[in-house]
Amino acid sequence: MNKKKSILESNVLYTVIAIIAGFLIGAVFLLIAGISPAVAYGKLIDSVFSKPKYLVWVLTYASPLIFTGLSVAFSFRTGVFNIGAEGQFVVGSLVACVLGITLKLPAVIHIPLCLLAAAAAGAIWSFLVGLLKVRRGIHEVLSFIMFNWIAFYLSNYVVNIPAIHKDGGGEATKDVAETARILFPDGLRDLLGCKVANWGIVLAVAAAIIIWIIIEKTTLGYKLKAVGFNRNGALYAGINSDASILTALSISGALAGLGGAVQILGMSGRLSQFAGQEGYGFQGITVALIGSSNPIGCIFAGLFYGAMKYGGSKLSIVKAPSEVVDIIMGCVILFIAIAQLFRIILKKLTAKKEAN
Repeated sequence: MNKKKSILESNVLYTVIAIIAGFLIGAVFLLIAGISPAVAYGKLIDSVFSKPKYLVWVLTYASPLIFTGLSVAFSFRTGVFNIGAEGQFVVGSLVACVLGITLKLPAVIHIPLCLLAAAAAGAIWSFLVGLLKVRRGIHEVLSFIMFNWIAFYLSNYVVNIPAIHKDGGGEATKDVAETARILFPDGLRDLLGCKVANWGIVLAVAAAIIIWIIIEKTTLGYKLKAVGFNRNGALYAGINSDASILTALSISGALAGLGGAVQILGMSGRLSQFAGQEGYGFQGITVALIGSSNPIGCIFAGLFYGAMKYGGSKLSIVKAPSEVVDIIMGCVILFIAIAQLFRIILKKLTAKKEAN
């Protein structure tokens, strides 16, 4: 009885249901488009699991998503809604790129400096929004949306500065110095079959473990969660809620900034002029929701989303639109958002069965 109740209340169960529902709805849209779901999903799975190098690519795609997922999850757990992970990701990648191009340092100094600077940039970007919230009462969602666009246009401006811009034209910066790259050694990358295989996934997993420890095992985590659960109650208990909000947003921003650095120093190697927002921060919201705002859950959610992104890029081979991945992920989020309805239905069915 207790075991059955525990299963019905488990977030994992409803996440699995949401994912299955997402794939079923995706299959309907594929059928409408005249494409066999079995062929499309078969290609999706084959593109991820058929070769070891595909799994390495999935890890590469997943690394920045885990960081932005952690960023959003951390803010959720502490009572603020960080819809600004996109802007924090952009300023983090921008700072890492600029320092990676302009500084000439040995790798042992260059890499940590770029990562720390990116984390600081993301933290400051988020801290400013927190300051507007606690000092002026401006809702963080509104501020974050504006800050996302400021980061977007700031990045495009910096990309076109002559000292940073790629020689010979193009809409991108120069390549980041090799001493700033976080790539695996050449021999290992050749063995893995992925030219951009990097340490990003290791950094992402380490960050998830650290954030889990902070949230679950430290006094700081207790205070931040207390403010998130009940700000007035936390104030009554003597916790400075304003300071907690600023701390939570700063840590959240630092994580997103690190995600941007990992993307630049690992996979892309340079920053391109944006035609539109890349979406890593918004995809981080999806990762956080699938991971139930649990740092360890964000690792698996990021891997799932990374697999969907990489596998989805291969769907054109079977003439299936890659947009079906966006449909699936959108439906997954929709069903996670209404998970409470699933809980009510399953509990009623269980109670009815036990009554009979």
